[in-house]
Amino acid sequence: MISPPLLRSGDKVGVVATGRKVCSQDIETACTTLTFWGLEVIRTPNLHSNAHPYLAGSDRERLADFQQLLNNPEIKAVICARGGYGTARILDDLDFSALLLNPKWIVGFSDITAFHLKLLNLGIKSIHSTMPIFFAKSDSATSVESLRSALFANGTRISAQPNISNKYGKATGQVMGGNLSLIVDAIGTSNDPDTSGKILVLEEVDEYSYRIDRMLVHLKRSGKLDHIAGLVIGHMTDIKETELAFGETLENIVLTKTSKQKYPIAFNFPIGHQNPNLAWVQGSVMTLNVTETGAELAPVP
Repeated sequence: MISPPLLRSGDKVGVVATGRKVCSQDIETACTTLTFWGLEVIRTPNLHSNAHPYLAGSDRERLADFQQLLNNPEIKAVICARGGYGTARILDDLDFSALLLNPKWIVGFSDITAFHLKLLNLGIKSIHSTMPIFFAKSDSATSVESLRSALFANGTRISAQPNISNKYGKATGQVMGGNLSLIVDAIGTSNDPDTSGKILVLEEVDEYSYRIDRMLVHLKRSGKLDHIAGLVIGHMTDIKETELAFGETLENIVLTKTSKQKYPIAFNFPIGHQNPNLAWVQGSVMTLNVTETGAELAPVP
């Protein structure tokens, strides 16, 4: 895997919106923070475009902004402003050849999972972490600090509290994943995830229980859960029920799809659509250790 260089004071970073629109006030706290870290923040020309009712500009504008950052060797990290929806609309029209020649960190989560999976297939590491839209939240400090650590110091280990449904064990492998719906959507596309031998991380937000079940069934039927090294379940935030409740806990939904597997499974990891949302490097090799006292993802030196 290609690992982009760690950031240093004075480096330039670009802030771009590849999906849902974002206004300037939404990211002021983040830009101030990045500047405090010693970075020069470059806002892309169409960052606050109103050319589309929902998206941060037209597909052409968002594509041009992201491509410009990929092509500019002075930009050392591309920080996606927010998630939502829209990244996949531009993904297949991007040219990643400049990134392969001059690797830089691509940063974000949620809808940015589409980028993470594409970059993993290209052999380039990226950072799954909080984004500028969340920096101003009162409980975001730990999430923001974990991003700083990932950018400047390769990050740290991530721990989770014990869960009675955890499946104990230890496994080492490349860590990959992100938003469950984006992973399912990627199957059969240019960023189709190869999960074999990987520690798979899943998180989701604002979904119905039956749809969580359906997406996990899809992963199972497509073989994506058969040969992984381990499974990490992050935040499953604001999961809802229809008028007719599905009637299964999240843990039960996961465990029934993996009942024949022997790999470790850990719930309640601080990753996803609520704080703390701790940063980790997609494509890095880590060890997942699940015991009675909790679970941990630790980098392999």
